[in-house]
Amino acid sequence: MKLGIVGLPNVGKTTLFNALTGSSAETGGYTNAAAKPNIGTAKVPDERLDWLAEYYHPKKYSPATIEFVDIPGVSSGAGKGNEVFQAIRQTDALVEVVRCFDNDDLFLEGADAVRDAGNFELELILADLDIVERRLERAKKNAKGGDKKYKRECEMCEALLQHLGEEKPAREFEFGEEDRDILADGGLLTIKPVIYAANLDEGGMSAYQDNAQFQALAAYAKERGAAVLPVAARFEEDIAGMEEDEAKMFMEDLGLTETGLSRLIRTSYDLLGYISFLTAGEDDVHAWTIVRGTKAPKAAGKIHTDIERGFIRAEIVAFEDLKACGSMAAARDRGLFRLEGKEYVMQDGDVTQFRFNV
Repeated sequence: MKLGIVGLPNVGKTTLFNALTGSSAETGGYTNAAAKPNIGTAKVPDERLDWLAEYYHPKKYSPATIEFVDIPGVSSGAGKGNEVFQAIRQTDALVEVVRCFDNDDLFLEGADAVRDAGNFELELILADLDIVERRLERAKKNAKGGDKKYKRECEMCEALLQHLGEEKPAREFEFGEEDRDILADGGLLTIKPVIYAANLDEGGMSAYQDNAQFQALAAYAKERGAAVLPVAARFEEDIAGMEEDEAKMFMEDLGLTETGLSRLIRTSYDLLGYISFLTAGEDDVHAWTIVRGTKAPKAAGKIHTDIERGFIRAEIVAFEDLKACGSMAAARDRGLFRLEGKEYVMQDGDVTQFRFNV
């Protein structure tokens, strides 16, 4: 999973990136639109994998990971087709950091989360308009030969141009299945799922439900079918460098039971429809991320293409059943292991061993 951290300049993107990835990328005033993105990874916390590690004491511990890309701020008139937009196109989803705090040293205007979210989205819409206009021009030329595919592409592009022209993102456009095939390589920015990260100061975070900016942004996100997550980027960066007990104490002061990373990961998995299955043994305990609805052979291919190609069956026990039994042997004795074939749809937390022959 690759998540792009995006937003207007100076709203706390790099601070949040540092907190999530343990990086120390430079923060401060916005420099220029040609600045390079920062890239880092974060391990996905998973108590199930921790339990398996305690059980097996494996040589290797392999949690799932998320790649975060801290993308330079997009301001009004950022230009079309620049490196910032290209970096956004290469992500699976966007974490849009929206300022919900005041800082007279950085901003001339007071915080207005809905204004800022709308301004950022408008810049992406303008970039998408340019893409679709150029796509339409090519489709019209190709349609002159009578190809029905390009005729359909012209119709879709014209309708999408009208939709974008009304300042509506592509994710709200009703694509047919054939339209999605046409646009698979189109690079639309506003088709990507969005999590709005409402960036608050510590005071605002302690009572974020009563924060007017958070409330307005939450309503804005709900109208668009997007997720919203309250964060205090500066606070998260501070506790990321603390010992676990000290960090827990500071989090309790704000009424938090888990880090921003954990909350963001859970929200991201829900937004993108991701789950994890687990493999375990003395050599390695490993979490594998797949899309919900993936069948067993395809999941096996995440480990190695040979396993998918030679798939015979999957031996599976649900993690919660395994934990309740306390051991693999007890779970087997109670008949909780199942043999599943090629049509089995993997479930979150399946502890799995694949049988294959190549």
